[in-house]
Formats: sequence, structure tokens, C-alpha cells
Amino acid sequence: MSNETNSSNFIRNIIINDLETGKHDSIITRFPPEPNGYLHIGHAKSICLNFGLAKEFNGKVNLRFDDTNPVKEDVEYVNSIKEDVQWLGFDWNNLFFASDYFDEMYNRALLLIKKGKAYVCDLSPEEMREYRGTLTEPGKDSPYRNRTVEENLNLFERMKNGEFKDGEKVLRAKIDMSSPNINFRDPIIYRIAHASHHNTGNKWCIYPMYCFAHPLEDAIEGITHSICTLEFEDQRPIYDWFVRECEMENIPRQIEFARLNLTNTVMSKRKLKQLVDEGIVDGWDDPRMPTISGVRRRGYTPESIRNFCSEIGVARADSKVDSQLLDHFLREDLQPKAPLVMGVLKPLKLVITNYPEGQTEMLDIENNAKDETKGTRQVSFSRELYIEQEDFMEEPIKKYFRLFPGNEVRLKGAYFVKCTDVIKDENGNVVEVHCTYDPETKSGSGFTGRKVKATIHWVDANNCKPCEFRLFEPLILDDAPENEGKHFLDQINESSIEILQGFAETTQLKDAKPLDKFQFVRNGFYSVDTKYTTDDKLVFNRIVPLKSSFKPGK
Repeated sequence: MSNETNSSNFIRNIIINDLETGKHDSIITRFPPEPNGYLHIGHAKSICLNFGLAKEFNGKVNLRFDDTNPVKEDVEYVNSIKEDVQWLGFDWNNLFFASDYFDEMYNRALLLIKKGKAYVCDLSPEEMREYRGTLTEPGKDSPYRNRTVEENLNLFERMKNGEFKDGEKVLRAKIDMSSPNINFRDPIIYRIAHASHHNTGNKWCIYPMYCFAHPLEDAIEGITHSICTLEFEDQRPIYDWFVRECEMENIPRQIEFARLNLTNTVMSKRKLKQLVDEGIVDGWDDPRMPTISGVRRRGYTPESIRNFCSEIGVARADSKVDSQLLDHFLREDLQPKAPLVMGVLKPLKLVITNYPEGQTEMLDIENNAKDETKGTRQVSFSRELYIEQEDFMEEPIKKYFRLFPGNEVRLKGAYFVKCTDVIKDENGNVVEVHCTYDPETKSGSGFTGRKVKATIHWVDANNCKPCEFRLFEPLILDDAPENEGKHFLDQINESSIEILQGFAETTQLKDAKPLDKFQFVRNGFYSVDTKYTTDDKLVFNRIVPLKSSFKPGK
């Protein structure tokens, strides 16, 4: 994976300088998700960056769960995050939880109180917002800001012992209510939450806030480079303040980079959870979701995601990436791997009237459209076939070269057939096409007597597997769904999924199992669904179409 990790970027250059100047003998990075939802494709960029840098510089990387809010966290999320990181191709040196450090965090909070740097505050959330001020106006001191050290120590211990209700009191850092950086205006560092924790049970009823816990976690673990996204840039001074005032031995360096923004994609765990909770999608792993579990179920490969993250690079400036770039890397990765299959998504019966009834022959079809070394397979062919509805037109439009009355086409890997008749139902819909075939035109026979302008694929109606095909379009219509003033739920694409009932050849699919990937002729790359596939019917998710208008580098 060296080509995926060592492209130059400003964070890599910082690490190189720190190692060359002797500031660090080795590096330790970390990936610190909050277990309050499933990871999404934006997290993949951070995973690739943290794990990739540690690998490149022979350092270590910790997977650490920032589990400081038991009300929103669940062991389900913990397990899904572990699975996602490993599926992407990475493993951690150490597995930690913020809750591993709750005792030390409590002691560091006591240290702040004893130094006169923290106090217990009784303001309500509404009062606290009023006292905090605005971006242009300074805040004002809480009336509880001048409590004595002894009083604060007593109240904080009583908070820990469960004597107060949720929200009744908080512990705040005592910094500067007039600071232009609003994060310095006496931030809350502990709140009361009478909730059972997935790791510590009911041991605690007070929990540290993220802004306090996170820098201490990094310092405790000896993290050298704490890499995070740009929204934490304004919090870097408070990050450094807590490390310094809590008298931590190790001093990590926080470095911010631009998060991944994709067109037509929501990158917010809160919003993604809303899609799940309101039943707009079929769970966190819905193939339309940008969650790692969702794209895995859809059929994305870890290699394509790593290559995509390497291509977009690491920068300081926010930008938006066209989601079709990810599609490009999917095609690049799947093309040499996915076996070729003939499948018909919208079946139309084709009967070869002059082909012997009851006869079946086996035809050689290539296994990969662009790689002859993948060999061939034998596919059954008989008098009755299925073709795509779009490959027949009773009254052809201009430059339509596929099947229509009187026209001749090649059936892929088989024979020329000419349409002689159509059968319609009582509503006038074509339900069957009758053709004749020319035995001399068999593929591979060297026939050159005449040429046709179109080749269409088919499936033997007497030897095929019923399949369900699920085709996806972007779930979000707007290419900038996070824009202010817009509500992402108003931009849901009602046509984001189309479900078709069709058929596919049996040869390639006889041993198909969930997550196996195939290239369906003239259609796209598909993966066997993990949720709806049964012994009687294969369900396929379209990973990506074969072509798009997107051109890399433009």
C-alpha cells in the first residue's frame, strides 16, 4: 500500500521535520471516533491518513473510542467501527477507550480546582448561553465563578456521588469570559449524567466533556501528532491549555486538515442517524448511505477507497470532491477483478423459430472484457432466450441499430438473428420477439459474409437464475447538501433506488455468495447483497455503472 500512503502533504512534511530534528524518535497517531453512530466515507480519509502515516514512518497508531457521552453511545457502534477499520485494510497497535482514563481525568479536574482554574457552576443551560456572549460581544462572569477551592472540591465530589440531578450543576474551566476565542469562555468540562456506560456501567454519574477529555487522552497515550479536521482549529488553543494546566507529561501537537466533502452526500453522523431513525433508508448499512458499512454492502472495495483518499490528498483548505471521482476508482479496481456475467434486468422473451426445439448447446464466452488471460466459460444457448427490453424497438428511432422488425444483430458469443415477428398482449405491449438465426454466423467460426452494426447480450430462458437487481442513484439531489439555509431532508431523491426482477446466466453464478462482485455485460459492476439474497434468488446491488461523463483531471 506504499503508493497509497506516501504522497507528499503538509502533515507528512511536519512529521519528517520532527523526526529529522530529533523532536521525536518515533511517532504515535490515533483514530479517535465517538461511538455514537456508524463511520462514513469522510472518516475513511482520516483512517487512511492516521494509519498510513504510522505505517510509513514505522510508528504506532491507536484506535481509541471517545466514549464520554453514555446517553448517545452503544456497543453496537464500537463493534461496527472496529469492523470498518479492519475492512479498510488497517489494524491498530493499541485499542483504548476514553473511559479507561476516567479516574485520571477526575484527578486532573481536581488539580484544576485546587489551582483555582475550575469551579462548579449552577447556571441553567439557558442562563449559560446568555452569559457566554457572542462572537462580537464578550461574555460575563457566572455568579458562581468566585466559589472557594474548598467549596468547589466539596460540590464536585458531591456531583460524583450522585447528590444532584442531571443538569443541576456542571464543572467549568475558569479562563477568560472576555476572550475573543469563545472556546476560552469558561467551557464546561464535566456534566452530570445518571446513565449507564457501556464500559464502566454505573460507576460514574459525571462524565467529562469532549473538549476536556480529548487532549488528556492524547497526552496520556503519548500521541505525537493529533490529526483532526479543520472545525477543531479554533479549539486548538483550549486543547493546549488543558494539556498545560493539567500538567500532562506528554505534549501532543494538534494539526488540522480539511475534511472530505463529497457532492450529493451528507457527511454528518447526526443527519445520517436521522435518515435511519425516520426510516428513509434501510438501516445504517443501506447501500445508498455513505457509511462504510453501507458502501461495503453496496460492493465498494477497500482498495478503491484507499486509492481515492490518496488521490484527493491532504490540504488545509476546504473543498468539495465530485463523487464521480470515487466512481472512477471503483471501476479501475473492479475491472480486472470482477468476472463477466450476462444478465437481463428487464427481460423480453426472444424465440428463435428455426432453432431446433429441445436442443441446447454450450458457447464459449470470455470471462473478462479486457483481459484474455482470464479465459472463457461455457454458457448454455437454446431456442428461447431473454434479452433486454431496450434492445428491441418496434419502430426504431434514428441511429438505432439493435433489434427491430427486419433487422439483424449478433447475439453475444452466439449467432446473427433477424427479427421476423412480434407478439403483443391485449394492451398492445410487445411480450415476445420472434427471430430466425443463421447457423453459419456462429461466433468464432470465422464468418465474414456480412456484418451487423450491433451486438446484444442474452440469457438462456431454459437455464438461468432469477435475480433481483437494485440500481441506485444519489440519495441527496443537491450537490451541496450541507449549505446553510437548506434542510437536507427536503433534498431526498425519491428515485434513489430502482428494483428490477430479471435473470442471469447460471455458469458464473453457480457459487455466488454475498459480497461477490461481477461485471454484468453492458450494464455495470454488481455485488451480491448480504441482506436480501436467499437460496432461491440472488439479489444484486449495482456498485457503479460501466461509464460516466466524468473525466479524471478535468
